This record gives sequence, C-alpha cells and structure tokens, in this order.
Amino acid sequence: MHRTRIKICGIRRIEDALAAANNGADAIGLIFYPASSRAVVLTEAVAIKAALPPFVASVALFVNPDRALVDAVVKELRPNILQFHGDEDADFCISFNIPYLKAIRIGGATTQGDLLQYKAEFASAQALLLDKLDPLQYGGSGESFDWQMIPHEMRNHIVLAGGLNFNNVARAVDMVRPWAVDVSSGVESNTVVDMKTKDHAKIAAFVQQVRQADQDANV
Repeated sequence: MHRTRIKICGIRRIEDALAAANNGADAIGLIFYPASSRAVVLTEAVAIKAALPPFVASVALFVNPDRALVDAVVKELRPNILQFHGDEDADFCISFNIPYLKAIRIGGATTQGDLLQYKAEFASAQALLLDKLDPLQYGGSGESFDWQMIPHEMRNHIVLAGGLNFNNVARAVDMVRPWAVDVSSGVESNTVVDMKTKDHAKIAAFVQQVRQADQDANV
C-alpha cells in the first residue's frame, strides 16, 4: 500500500517541529535563505533538529547558496536531505554527497516535455519538487499550478508543493499520486511577515486528509 510522505516546510520553532512530528509528518524543512520570512539561522536549526524524535527527516533548503553556506550547514546540522530551490545545476547539487531534492518552478509556459527534460537533467536527485512559479520569489507563493500537466510516468517520483492545504491536499493526492507532498503557508496561523508560525490544528488536519486520501485510494 502506497503511503504519501509529508513534509512540513518553513519550520522556525521547536514546538512547530514537534507538532509536525507528533501528527505524523515524515520530514520538516529548514530554510537557509535570508530573503525568506521563514529563514532560520544555523544555531536555531541545530536546536530544532536536536528536538526531533527518531525517524523524522530534516531537510535543509537553499536558494542559489554559496558553497561555504552549504558546507557549514552540512557540517553542523547534518541534514538528511538537501533541497535546492534556485538555479543550481546538477553538478553543484550532487557535490555535497548528500541526497538532494531539486525544486522546479512551473509557470504557464512550462510543458510536459520541459518536466521530462528536468527529470533527465537532475537524474541524480532523489526527486523533483514541483512548485508554482512566482516571478518575484523562489517558492512560498501559496499558489498551486495545474496538476494535470504532470506526466504520468514521473508522478510517483515527485514531491508536490505549491498552494496545498487541508482543503485541497486530498484531491491533489488522489489526482497525482505523488511520492510526497510539501506544505508551508497552508499550515500557518497567519501571514504576517515576521510571524510565520505554524497552526498545529492545520498541521493535524493536513496530515489527516493525506492519510484519508491514501486509504481511499487503496480500498
């Protein structure tokens, strides 16, 4: 039976990381991109990871980083997975010898052929993370894209992101059958730039909707 994996991204507080873990999330995302309102510094990230229970993965997210930053995070945090959300090439992503995800931002001009080309270009990635293109920022727009344009042959090898919340994630899982889903703003309690806290009830509802969609698909 397939179980859709769940990542709660943009974690900034230990209590939010524990809420994600206690409600059944498989991974948390820690953002090392200073321009993001959800960014953490390394000491915060280390404390958050240290508080996690066993078997909950930590994902370190970067956007066009200097190598020195990634090296420092790898050394001090020892994340399970790296996630590259900028214009990094495959050689850079794989050079840290840690499994990685490559985010692909999907816009109106993106085609199925483009996605298959990205899949080939980043064959060394554990998966592609598909997100909605926002010309003003790298991810975190809270908007979804047309899930139907994802080629069927790559759907169970992707992490689906972009505009997911507890109201639409069951439909997304049912339609796409991705390997994993990724949510950040969809489980936040507010949108004030300097107060990106997670809503624990929304986390619980999100996870429950994913699990229900899995159960329905496997009946």
